[in-house]
Amino acid sequence: MSFLQSYRLRLERKRWRIRAFRKRRELELVQDNTENIQNSDILLFVTMRNEKIRLPFFLKYYRALGINHFFFIDNDSDDGSLQFLLGQEDVSIWHSTASYKRARFGVDWVNYLQMRHAHRHWCLVVDVDEFFIYPFCDTRPIRALTDWLDASSIRTFGALLLDMYPKGPIHDEPYQAGRDPFEIVSWFDSGNYTISRNKLYGNLWIQGGPRARAFFSERPERAPALNKIPLVKWDRSYAFVSSTHMLLPRGLNHVYDEWGGEKASGCLLHAKFLNTFLDKSEEEMQRKQHFASSQEYKAYYDRIKQDPELWCKWSEKYINWRQLEILGLMSKGNWA
Repeated sequence: MSFLQSYRLRLERKRWRIRAFRKRRELELVQDNTENIQNSDILLFVTMRNEKIRLPFFLKYYRALGINHFFFIDNDSDDGSLQFLLGQEDVSIWHSTASYKRARFGVDWVNYLQMRHAHRHWCLVVDVDEFFIYPFCDTRPIRALTDWLDASSIRTFGALLLDMYPKGPIHDEPYQAGRDPFEIVSWFDSGNYTISRNKLYGNLWIQGGPRARAFFSERPERAPALNKIPLVKWDRSYAFVSSTHMLLPRGLNHVYDEWGGEKASGCLLHAKFLNTFLDKSEEEMQRKQHFASSQEYKAYYDRIKQDPELWCKWSEKYINWRQLEILGLMSKGNWA
């Protein structure tokens, strides 16, 4: 990388951090339990709107995984999501009525809260429909992973966003609060992925899966990005650039091995395609608070209204993380 490119990225990182600091005014503190956070605690950050039905299982899952404290940014929910979270001692809450889109789809808000509260902590940044899995997650808590990453001087951990779906029409089986969503959406695409490398930021760019083949078959280049770096040993000088797809400094994006080996990586099981998805798509399409005026949600809505099946003869039923490693979708690297 040239000196000019390196200088440009330093200026960009400074700009995102200043922007995040200014955007703090859009956040209203609702519940502050941050005084309970210990130096070694692992933190989780999430931005949400109208996700009450998902919250019981989400909290249960991540508490069992070993998350110590949750930071919720509520973007003006009106379904009781905020009220559900109140009173929970490992949860701190901020509320905002400001534009999600103008906060760079929540990235500015998350960057600020991490600058303020996450310095030197391992942090997981996910959506409410994303469930982090990693090598040995069935027998080892997330602290075992972060301890190994610390011992290996690794600051970031990459994950593939793996879209999960049911066998049959999406609306066939209603989801109820507290239920494991993967009892319903238990299938995924084992192939059908394309990978390229962003030369400026150094991160991988992955597309494909059921969303590419079912919703963006005519324009696959418009399919959502599936590469994420959700787990980071945070420093207040860092900044996410675009969701958790990439961050600065640039070296944090090197979650793959450039020399032909394999680095440890995980997956985010994406429980998006439940029966609640049509209403969610319609809401987000009308709000126009997502990328490209929510054209992605328009594509979803137009197809889901026809009640299509995402399952196909190449679909695989999820068993465990070892299955995903065999398929090449994640790796334990040299962690044994």
